[in-house]
Amino acid sequence: MTVKEGGRPEKPVEIEGTAHLFRALGKIIKTLRTNAGLSQTELAAQLHCSEDLISAIERGVRSPQPDFLVRADPVIKARGILVAAAEDVREALSRARVRHPDWFRSFAAAEAEAVALHYYSPQVVSGILQTHAYAEAVFRHRRPLYDEEQIEKRLADRLSRQDIFEKRPAPTISFVIEEAVLQRPMGGRDAFREQVKRLIEVAGLRNVHLQVMPSERTEHPALEGEFILLTLKGQREVAYIESYGHARLFTGLEEVRTYTERYGIMRAQALTPLESLEYLKQLLGEL
Repeated sequence: MTVKEGGRPEKPVEIEGTAHLFRALGKIIKTLRTNAGLSQTELAAQLHCSEDLISAIERGVRSPQPDFLVRADPVIKARGILVAAAEDVREALSRARVRHPDWFRSFAAAEAEAVALHYYSPQVVSGILQTHAYAEAVFRHRRPLYDEEQIEKRLADRLSRQDIFEKRPAPTISFVIEEAVLQRPMGGRDAFREQVKRLIEVAGLRNVHLQVMPSERTEHPALEGEFILLTLKGQREVAYIESYGHARLFTGLEEVRTYTERYGIMRAQALTPLESLEYLKQLLGEL
């Protein structure tokens, strides 16, 4: 897929028209899980995925990947029902179109196909890492206010992006999160505790490097806000910048080099991935 600066990808991924399919499939999975006597936590443990993923799939706000259906089938005693559905889901996803707003579609489609992604988060936890409760708090407190339909749609879109953690082969992903973000308990104590647990879970993935940037650092190369670097297979790295609903996708070598340099310096200044994981565990113990 080729990404055009400031425009849509030449081959956008579509997911319009699949909402009813995934809601129905989610209800079937929930019923089978309940009949099998498993909680969401127990199913997540057996499938080596997050409880949030199970919950989102059962509510129809995340599309189950074909591989997930194949692995879940024997665990919840589906007797081949989910395996049979896997091919239809694969076909639906391949024909799908991203539901994100027009200004976001170029990036959302590129993100889903990237082989390497690097996220810098100065204000809130990166959207791709957010739990349902945390993301809902972000959208619900936005001004001007979203109505309920807008909130539900944006929640579904945001959570659907997290399918990237189930992608095989797994892309290389890294995050630099400002410590100040982790001192802001969006959604309240319980919601934030679940968010920190999610960060710890993702930080433990082999293809993910998550680093915390301490607020005490006396120097900082990127005080202009959030940005994301991503690389598509066979293409050069690009930079995505978003501010107050205005998005830009940079492809020029010098523009991208600026953000690559900033990100490299930040990673050198931040806590190491192991130190960051210990920081998160300590934070969780304090909540």
